[in-house]
Amino acid sequence: METEWSVEFLNDTAEAEFDQLPTEIKAKIVRISQLIEQVGLLSVKDPYVRHVHDKIWEIRARAKEKLARSLYSTVTGKRVVILRTFVKKTRKTPKREIELALQRMKEFDHG
Repeated sequence: METEWSVEFLNDTAEAEFDQLPTEIKAKIVRISQLIEQVGLLSVKDPYVRHVHDKIWEIRARAKEKLARSLYSTVTGKRVVILRTFVKKTRKTPKREIELALQRMKEFDHG
């Protein structure tokens, strides 16, 4: 039997960032995460997830006038690891957010 995908936070900091989001946006990210777990990451496409840079992807959520992103990477064992979550205020994902996610991914890989 094929193993199912799991979605998890890198650490308490990444989870706390998610917890800071407005309730409606959190609910959308949870729903997309559940979809990934149910049907597999490879079956979930744009507009729900999108490639950002290198090994960083984003879960995309919108509620009312707010946008949020959870930046993630995949690891062995069909695991999606959420590295950074933030409210998006510009059209493009800010470079500093991508750099922070990359740094956290390196810490995870070497930690």
